[in-house]
Amino acid sequence: MTDTFNALDLARGAALEDARDPKFVGELVSIDQEDERIATYLFESSLPGYSGWRWAVTVIKVDDAAPATIADVVLLPGADSLLAPEWVAYKDRIEPGDVGVGDIVPTSSDDVRLVPGFDSLPGDEDLALAEQFEFGLGRARVLSIVGRDAASKRWYEGDRGPNTPIAQYAPMPCFSCGFFLPIAGSLRSAFGVCANALSPEDARVVSVDHGCGAHSQALIVPE
Repeated sequence: MTDTFNALDLARGAALEDARDPKFVGELVSIDQEDERIATYLFESSLPGYSGWRWAVTVIKVDDAAPATIADVVLLPGADSLLAPEWVAYKDRIEPGDVGVGDIVPTSSDDVRLVPGFDSLPGDEDLALAEQFEFGLGRARVLSIVGRDAASKRWYEGDRGPNTPIAQYAPMPCFSCGFFLPIAGSLRSAFGVCANALSPEDARVVSVDHGCGAHSQALIVPE
């Protein structure tokens, strides 16, 4: 390593000043000459929590006659450094079950699962007021096709779809049960809510072909 700036002691002094303790600055690793006016001196770091990092001290010279001066002192990771995980936005980290009492989960304005409420209204149909509310009148945003598809897939492939053991051993599917309440809107033909207090699915959305042993027609035949 050639110290063309003759500034090794200056650079080490800057690293020591930033580290506030000589034991945190180790041996010189390299001198990187970026051009004839800028050079970066790298020193080993023994700072707790920064294994494999380097003190990087950037030194500049305005011209050949000018003394070297410190431009910057930073810690930089080396090839084998311990790094923090890549940052993930809160809205992408949150999972079902994370929202508790008092928690607020903002929905972004460009969420593809939602569209403005008026976009869901048929433009050339004369609908009754009740029908208009079912389509979304009165709400700023409603589910988009993407949102409905995502919900349908999640519900159908989940614990209250047709492929669970409790559904496969059920005497009959939910759509034929007296406790089955179809939901409103475009998903009415595929999903409903269970209203049987004795069912493990009570108050939950179930697919029409789900089922359980508490079916309304699972009757006891008198002897």
